[in-house]
Amino acid sequence: MGSRGQKRQEMVDELPADKRACSSFDFRPSSSTASVQTDINSTQSTVEPNDNDMDTSSSASASSRSEGEPEKDSAYGSCDSDEMEHYHSSLHEYHRRRLSSDHGKFKTIISSLSGQTEPSGQLAVLTELCEVLSFCTEGSLSSMTSDLLSPLLVKLAKHDSNPDIMLLSIRAITYICDLYPRSAGFLVRHDAVSALCQRLLTIEYQDVAEQCLQALEKISREQPLACLQAGAIMAVLNYIDFFSTSIQRVALSTVVNICKKLPSESPTPFMEAVPILCNLLLYEDRQLVENVATCLIKIVDRVSHSSEMLDELCKHGLIQQGLIGLLVKLSSGSVVAFRTLYELNVGSILREILSAFDLSHGVSTSQLVGGHCNRVYEVLKLLNELLPGLEKDQNNQLALDKESFLANHPDLLQKLGMDVFPMLIQVFNSGASLYVCHGCLFVMYKFVCLTKSGMLVELLKNASISSFLAGVFTRKDHHMLMLALQIAEIILQNFSDIFLKLFIKEGVFFAIEALLTPERSSQSVYPVFSGIQLSLDSGQRSASREVLKCLCYTFSTAQSPTSSEARNCKLDKDSVHHLAEDIKTKYLAPELYDSEKGLTDILKNLRALSNDLLSMSTDVSALVVHEEKINRVLDQIMDKLIGKEEVSTFEFIESGVAKALVNYLSLGHYMRKNKGVHGVCGHNAVIEKRFEALASVCLRTFQPLSGDTPLSVLIRNLLGALTSLEAFPIILSNVQKMRNSFATVPNGCCIPYPCLKVRFVKGEEETCLSECTEDFFTVDPFSSLHSIERYLWPKVSVERPESPPLQLPSNTSSSIEEIPAISEPAGMSTNLRETQGEESKSSKPRPDQAVNVNAGESSSGMQIAEEEMHFIAEPDSKLEREHPTSRSNKAADKLTFYLEEQPLDPKLTLYQAILHQIIKQNDSGFGAKLWSHVHTLTYRTALKSEDIMPLDCHSSSEGFSHDKVLAFYEQTPFLSDMFYCELVSDLEKSSPTYDILFLLKSLEGMNRFIFHLMSRERICAFAEGKADNLDSLKITVPTVQLNEFVSSKLTEKLEQQMRDSLAVCIGSMPLWCNELMASCPFLFSFEARCKYFKLAAFGQPRMPPNISSETVSDRRMSHGVLPRKKFLVYRDRILESAAQMMKLHASHKVVLEVEYDEEVGTGLGPTLEFYTLVCQELQKSGSGMWREDASSYTLKTNLQAEETGIHSFYGLFPRPWLSTQDTSGGIQFSEVTNRFFLLGQVVAKALQDGRVLDLHFSKAFYKLILGKELCLYDIHSLDPELGRVLHEFQALVNRKFCLESVYEGKSELEQGLSFRDSRIEDLCLDFTLPGYPDIVLASGSDHTMVNMRNLEDYVSLIVDATVKSGISRQVEAFKSGFNQVFSIEHLQIFYEEELERILCGEDDSWAVNELADHIKFDHGYTASSPPIVNLLEIIRDFDHGQRRAFLQFVTGTPRLPPGGLASLNPKLTIVRKHCSNQADTDLPSVMTCANYLKLPPYSSKEKMKEKLLYAITEGQGSFHLS
Repeated sequence: MGSRGQKRQEMVDELPADKRACSSFDFRPSSSTASVQTDINSTQSTVEPNDNDMDTSSSASASSRSEGEPEKDSAYGSCDSDEMEHYHSSLHEYHRRRLSSDHGKFKTIISSLSGQTEPSGQLAVLTELCEVLSFCTEGSLSSMTSDLLSPLLVKLAKHDSNPDIMLLSIRAITYICDLYPRSAGFLVRHDAVSALCQRLLTIEYQDVAEQCLQALEKISREQPLACLQAGAIMAVLNYIDFFSTSIQRVALSTVVNICKKLPSESPTPFMEAVPILCNLLLYEDRQLVENVATCLIKIVDRVSHSSEMLDELCKHGLIQQGLIGLLVKLSSGSVVAFRTLYELNVGSILREILSAFDLSHGVSTSQLVGGHCNRVYEVLKLLNELLPGLEKDQNNQLALDKESFLANHPDLLQKLGMDVFPMLIQVFNSGASLYVCHGCLFVMYKFVCLTKSGMLVELLKNASISSFLAGVFTRKDHHMLMLALQIAEIILQNFSDIFLKLFIKEGVFFAIEALLTPERSSQSVYPVFSGIQLSLDSGQRSASREVLKCLCYTFSTAQSPTSSEARNCKLDKDSVHHLAEDIKTKYLAPELYDSEKGLTDILKNLRALSNDLLSMSTDVSALVVHEEKINRVLDQIMDKLIGKEEVSTFEFIESGVAKALVNYLSLGHYMRKNKGVHGVCGHNAVIEKRFEALASVCLRTFQPLSGDTPLSVLIRNLLGALTSLEAFPIILSNVQKMRNSFATVPNGCCIPYPCLKVRFVKGEEETCLSECTEDFFTVDPFSSLHSIERYLWPKVSVERPESPPLQLPSNTSSSIEEIPAISEPAGMSTNLRETQGEESKSSKPRPDQAVNVNAGESSSGMQIAEEEMHFIAEPDSKLEREHPTSRSNKAADKLTFYLEEQPLDPKLTLYQAILHQIIKQNDSGFGAKLWSHVHTLTYRTALKSEDIMPLDCHSSSEGFSHDKVLAFYEQTPFLSDMFYCELVSDLEKSSPTYDILFLLKSLEGMNRFIFHLMSRERICAFAEGKADNLDSLKITVPTVQLNEFVSSKLTEKLEQQMRDSLAVCIGSMPLWCNELMASCPFLFSFEARCKYFKLAAFGQPRMPPNISSETVSDRRMSHGVLPRKKFLVYRDRILESAAQMMKLHASHKVVLEVEYDEEVGTGLGPTLEFYTLVCQELQKSGSGMWREDASSYTLKTNLQAEETGIHSFYGLFPRPWLSTQDTSGGIQFSEVTNRFFLLGQVVAKALQDGRVLDLHFSKAFYKLILGKELCLYDIHSLDPELGRVLHEFQALVNRKFCLESVYEGKSELEQGLSFRDSRIEDLCLDFTLPGYPDIVLASGSDHTMVNMRNLEDYVSLIVDATVKSGISRQVEAFKSGFNQVFSIEHLQIFYEEELERILCGEDDSWAVNELADHIKFDHGYTASSPPIVNLLEIIRDFDHGQRRAFLQFVTGTPRLPPGGLASLNPKLTIVRKHCSNQADTDLPSVMTCANYLKLPPYSSKEKMKEKLLYAITEGQGSFHLS
């Protein structure tokens, strides 16, 4: 099979007929009896979401919706009032006759059933009854009829000899309950429930039993108590395993109905159901498990007052199921539960919950309770119950029994502490809410009080309690301060000899002293107080309900306190001060009060060294004199940091090491307020030298024990200091459900979140502007101030144009009446009409376009209304796409806005600008006020841009202007990134947090460019004669892994912020999130940055209410519920199809799915294969796109293909083309740029749709994608041989300059400038680009052959052609294509290696020993089935090419998504293929849309391998149905 599109005729019968077709037939639900299906539909309330892309081929309705087809008109036309009256009259008469007829039929049926004794006659009457009931309306069945039918049907339901009579009579009972719910009372009176239960307890016929369950479910809705007393719970649960999942759900619905109304007395009838319910918790069906959990919670609630009953529940195995909410109630009232939880080692389970939960993954806002997360809070409540109360109450036998148990089993308490104590500290430090933090501290306090002495010391030391308490003392809340002081007091009471020094070292005593005399600590670097989490409620009601609740009631077991009680704090006002004074008096010796005597030796030494470094590094005039001394001081500082005695966070911060290093690296310019860092550019050479010196010190040796470099230790200290110092606020809305609102400004559209109310007021003494007459406007909170200005300018400018410059698109709503339940100012409708012009009077938009968020985003005419209703784009990027020149044209600078006389940054969204001011004012009660308050914005005429614009803080080549081109190529690129951008605008440059951030950014840049720095250092050494051998230029440098720079605290803060219901775009988050992500992305984990990227680039998709965010694959989170668009492609014209697809749909937010011409399959598999085929076409040899040099080789596109593609071990990199070159080897350059443009579109669209690409770009090309400059040292990463030679040539050039400054004679120069014992001239190099003889670098008499005089020019020209101008047009074409889909700048938060993973997934990362863990075996196979064992062994033995072919066969792409096989969604599933003939003659087949492999049960491993290899090599090329 040379081509997958054409099969040889003789193989057609043997090849897998269902090769990867995904058809509706494959996923049609199995049919059962009509009665069951009918009733399931009526009882089932939750609709299960489809599994991602599995049913894409059968989603015709979804596709048609995404096409925007209008709904069909109603069947009824318009009619006048006479006709309508006549119609209603006729309809009323019809219903009257119908009811009369039904009553007559029921009388006849009742009469027949009463007198009929023959089974055949009874069967006929019952059939007629069921037919009548199925077509009846609600009014057809009266109370009397139900009462008369009930005893007859119950009697027939007991008819043992005829199953058909039983089935029909029970079905009639079901229909009656459905039509007339009150009839359940008549049925109960006539013993129907007992009869149905009897049928379920002695099952003879499956369909009869299923019908019984349907009937009981109906009856239990109205008569739950009667069902309970008749034993219905056990009846429906007894044989539940025999039924299908849908019927099991019906059975559990019955139990739920009963459990919701459990009586307070005689609980015995439901207690025996507990073991069965516990077993059902292990089932896979989510809806079933949720119903079981509901039942168990209701049962425990009912018996929670009785310790005996709770003990009984524990004996039934309820403890082992681990439902935390149940365990809390059980352990609070049952000693058996309390004891059992300890014996079952519950601590290890709780530890896993807390560590896996991480406070930053998978929690929806609906789980917020009182401002904290429900799941963590439940764990804390359970721990609180597992630790008895500290108040001794002799009358409380339960508490005494618990204390007695722990006293007799101290080992169990210690085990719980060892498991949970460190996790509580981690949760506390993760930026959790006040309630969770207080709960953690309270549980820790109980541990410290209850644990015996010897065990407690080990526990506290392992948990680094001193460092933790020092951090707690920076909090503002007096509840937490009190608990921290109590913990410290107990520790000092019992172990002062052990912890006294630690408390001094970690700054605990300093913090306690600061509580008493804050004025003394104001000069210290170490923080006294830190920021807290702010709550941003969207309504006053919620604010009064939650924010005012006192922390004293965190673990209140009684009913929720009233509002007056919740405001009353149980702590005395001065209790914190008194306890701190008491601790100071008892344990703090007077000599420790002295700031110098109270310092540790290591702190004194580090502070002295820091002061020395600071004084020397800022003396620019004596840089050379101090260089050796400075290096010696650096060595000593690093020695202290990696010494035997660990440096605490307090010591590190107080020593001033960070500030000293920052000023050392920036030559002291960092501290100068006027010059800022712009004075640095004159000293680039010195700064690079200092970075080289610091790199040498930081990477010189490994620690003998841990293997860490000094750089790793320094980074850890800096991150610890950042955790203690930073106080970036978390702003959470705590809104469970967002409501739509209408924003007049800037676009007049409906938005799915609240509006801000804004009053615009003209500034005083403004003569060129007019007053804004409207009272106030509703403004989209996430619109930029630029867009607000564009809206306002036509209204307030004196020379108002006839028509405003910003016209609203035609598909926005034109009337307020279409948006219900929104109170708007009276002037809004006027504003809308004014803005929209006269068109709105003549043409009204369609109703389905009323909710349009991204109004006017696309002008191509392919707008899809459904897309806009479900998707919220990032406002700033949206506005820039609408108005590309908005940031630069004059209109953008016409107005300046002020809030409370403070100017607002025009780059911010309105929400961020207001929030920025609120945080500055430290207003804790601003939550409700933000949305209800009318904000007054003052507008004034903007000053000229040069008066207000800051200096350009971005890197530019002009900042490093040198005479020689090569000097520019040599400069270290990361310097410009560091010194020319602001990290966080909220922070003062003098802030210690800013020092830490700046130093971390410097070290991260140094780590990434360590090869550049050390190469420069070696070249300089060679030039100065310190090294004579060119081989000394070869270096291998150790680097620190990127994840070592990640701040877990900041990552978790960002995760919480993105999880908030208001996080619909990055403009809805506090400013520090955006600024830190732009300047220091390395501080955040890769996973957090992926989420941020999707939010920034694509906005937040609105999930349907029945699908939680946890159920959606992370890979496909980017398109959420976006509409899908099918596109027909041709296998023989793949690139043309791709170009046409991108031309039509690149700029639209639709998920593209591929359908091949004359093939059946569609969906995920064919789409992934299409992207793979496009990638293979774009990698073909001879296309003129990519370098094809010694490091490249050709690779078959798949195992059987004849055509080959370029594959380089170092990755693809653009082939150089001179700016004057239009053709080369018959290839037109215009065709090359067109292909790069298409490649950019394909890569961006694949990212947007969550598709995996089969590409392997070089690290250097990824740097270009990320907008970074390349230089001489980057050539090494794409062509090591060329890079090495250019490196050596550059060393000779530098040596020549050094020698020329020393010697004047030519002979001495030539003697020291040989290239590996040869003259440069003897190499016979001409001025053509190596490997590309048609590219002439320079011409003229001076540039014919390379010699020592023009070697510098030769190197610079090669560098320019290879990584600069020779590839710039191709790279620009790629970026232009990419920007058609979304802005490529959004990728700049990633690094090169990460970008490879995001775009291309995992090329060869399946752990052989984990294969079975990530594969599902179903429909005839288990993990131990012999064919499965053989298959796994075969897959383990595959080479790289065979693995790629196998993945291509099964999934449609030869690569796995990020995360490997474990992240594949849907999960790879292997099922038994039923063969018509012998299994050995059949081939495996797959459905790629479901990652579904159908494997025949081959007789041997050898036969399986033969058929599998044949299928994956020959069975590709088209999609057909099974």
